[in-house]
Amino acid sequence: MQTDNRKTILFITGAFVSNECWNEWRDFYDTKGYKTIAPPWPFKDASPEVLRKRHPDPQVASIRLTQLIEHYEKIAQSMPEKPIIIGHSIGGLIAQILTQKGLASSAIAIHSVPPQGIMTFKFSFLKAGWGPLGFFTSTKKTFLMSFSQWQYAFTNGLPIEWQEKGYQLAIPESKLVVRDTITSAAKVDFNAPHSPLLLIAGGSDHTIPYQLNHDNYKKYSDKNSVTDYKLFPGRNHFVLGQPGWQEVAAYILEWFQKQKN
Repeated sequence: MQTDNRKTILFITGAFVSNECWNEWRDFYDTKGYKTIAPPWPFKDASPEVLRKRHPDPQVASIRLTQLIEHYEKIAQSMPEKPIIIGHSIGGLIAQILTQKGLASSAIAIHSVPPQGIMTFKFSFLKAGWGPLGFFTSTKKTFLMSFSQWQYAFTNGLPIEWQEKGYQLAIPESKLVVRDTITSAAKVDFNAPHSPLLLIAGGSDHTIPYQLNHDNYKKYSDKNSVTDYKLFPGRNHFVLGQPGWQEVAAYILEWFQKQKN
């Protein structure tokens, strides 16, 4: 009986989008000899179309960040060896937290929501985040981006046809999980030793301005741990599906192949 000895990459999805956003990335890394998984968030194991029809969905609305961390923590712990973890947005934050827990052989946080204590008052960040935070609205109902909100928060700078194509991945989201990212649930010990960590930033990201990713990177202080930072000018928050995403994926591949995985 043959055994599958390929190294596993665990993809962690961010908020507002289906885990199908990783499909092309999974194909890319599969062809490079890696085994890939992109498990959905709790209550999101359905197509984007089905999830949108459920909006406002009380189950999805109930999701909290601690629950999400535990969900992916159990998945990582179930593997025979530590996976390479690649996360986007809130998924990037979770990748950082799982790395701190010693569950990643190496980790990549793409346009990561920053851990507790890192903040900016840049207008684009406040504008993109106001709707998802849902202040003065019921947290028992999910938030679903309108197309115009999607254009600003995710696909700014892209032709309309690419914005429309990307919007097909948009799904309802928990307002609570977004709010939790500014609480102690999102805390990271920046002084602790950790496995190799790469933070990726996008120069045109409205939702997570690159300055947040750089501040995140600079917080890490253990001199014996590998912590790297890479800025891709022109990349918006839809970096996973933005034309030319292969450049980012290839850079990540080259980076983690240099680490001691």
